Amino acid sequence: MKDKIVLNETSYFGWGSRDVLATEIKKRKYKKGLLVTDANLLKAGVTNKVKEVLDNNGIEYEVFKDVVSNPTIATVKKGLKVANKYHVDFIIAVGGGSVIDTAKAIGIICTNPELKDVYSLFGVSQSKNRSLPIIALPTTAGSAAETTIYYDILDEEGKMKAVAMDDNSIPVLSIVDAELMAGMPISVIASTGIDALAQSIECYITKNHNEMSDMFALKAMDLIYNYLEKAANKDKDALEKMALGQYLSGMGFSNAGLGLCHAMAHQLSATYNIPQGLANSLLLPYILEFNCDACIDRYVDMANVIGIDTDGLGKEEIANRFVENIRELCMRLNIPQHISELGGSEEDIITLVYKTGYDPFFIQNPKELDADVIEELFKKAF
Repeated sequence: MKDKIVLNETSYFGWGSRDVLATEIKKRKYKKGLLVTDANLLKAGVTNKVKEVLDNNGIEYEVFKDVVSNPTIATVKKGLKVANKYHVDFIIAVGGGSVIDTAKAIGIICTNPELKDVYSLFGVSQSKNRSLPIIALPTTAGSAAETTIYYDILDEEGKMKAVAMDDNSIPVLSIVDAELMAGMPISVIASTGIDALAQSIECYITKNHNEMSDMFALKAMDLIYNYLEKAANKDKDALEKMALGQYLSGMGFSNAGLGLCHAMAHQLSATYNIPQGLANSLLLPYILEFNCDACIDRYVDMANVIGIDTDGLGKEEIANRFVENIRELCMRLNIPQHISELGGSEEDIITLVYKTGYDPFFIQNPKELDADVIEELFKKAF
């Protein structure tokens, strides 16, 4: 058996680490950048913290701020026009998963123009060339998009989220500055944090896990589970621990894949236009409960890693305690427990099931699946 391991090139961590940005740009001899972000981050002053570094060091750039919560094919094409108009030679992505995913799609098409319909990006990579260089500065401790081979784009016509898998899309530089995450609302820190926890859990139990992905996943779980609540209260040390934890989750699942939780969440977020982090955090306890008996030894490992007292308990009880601890964490963070709370309708379940079956993470789940099983899980979640 051969395990392929793909890791990003360079990353910086630490409060205020964005100050290395200008030095890195000049060292790499980049000339003009496309700053990809969203309007809310600009309004909140988060993007301005990065713009200040660029402006103070005479770095030339254009801003594309039209990224939306679930970036669409139209969003990518609009950003591509800006990139081509100004002949940029690198991209700076300041935002969460949606922003970084958009930057990846733009960057790949810039160097692989034959994929400009965007649809050609979906699935296993068809790109021949590395993306235009991307420097990613995540503003949420959640998606870990700054270090993965994956990105998601919404087909707005079919209301279906599609996953692209491309080694060529990994940012050449990631600056994981927890200070940029500190300005996020508590609800965003909570839901994106649970999303990162879901990533590390699914990475550890997926069919494709390996020794290296296990290492990243378990350490990510430890950090995220034990620091998320403090991070939601804007504790500086906890935010830095969360920033590292979510990054490690990405290092893991970029090399092992994910499972049913993300497959269902992709289509839930696409159908109701809700953030993917929120969709994952809502679904996680239901999927954990379902998968438990298929990989019970790994549930025991995870229970020990997050600090559950397992003395004198059998495997089944330990696994059940793990699931309940995750559910209780979600509740303490005020994560919605049912899709109906978000305006969803049970009339959409059949469509959701159908779309989930086309998600690439569907087949990596540790427990065998069929349409009836997924339908029942959606019903429970509603």
